[in-house]
Amino acid sequence: QVQLVESGGGLVQAGDSLRLSCAFSGGTFGSYNMGWFRQAPGKGREFVAATSWSGDRTSDSVKGRFTLSRDNAKKTVHLQMNSLKPEDTAVYFCAARFARDSTIPTMASEYRSWGQGTQVTVSS
Repeated sequence: QVQLVESGGGLVQAGDSLRLSCAFSGGTFGSYNMGWFRQAPGKGREFVAATSWSGDRTSDSVKGRFTLSRDNAKKTVHLQMNSLKPEDTAVYFCAARFARDSTIPTMASEYRSWGQGTQVTVSS
């Protein structure tokens, strides 16, 4: 059974950077889409970025500021977040989906495995 553990959240000021990490276990890492979603208070779970053997996808709201990277040897995915804004405040979740094809879904319902989430708070 796939398990995901996020780390790296915290409280920062607008314009600062944070790096989130997600450690994967319980499966063949290279066979999975790995994604990041976020959920702000009172809102639904929003797609941020995802990676697969076929490529990467990034939400327009974070494009140019957030970068996703994947370390296959360490079975870890990182989300580098630069130029953070107060509207980036949310709980950030790592997610995994067995990659049956080359598509990289952006809907949370497509991902079966989830981490516990890590809080990111950006003050103005």
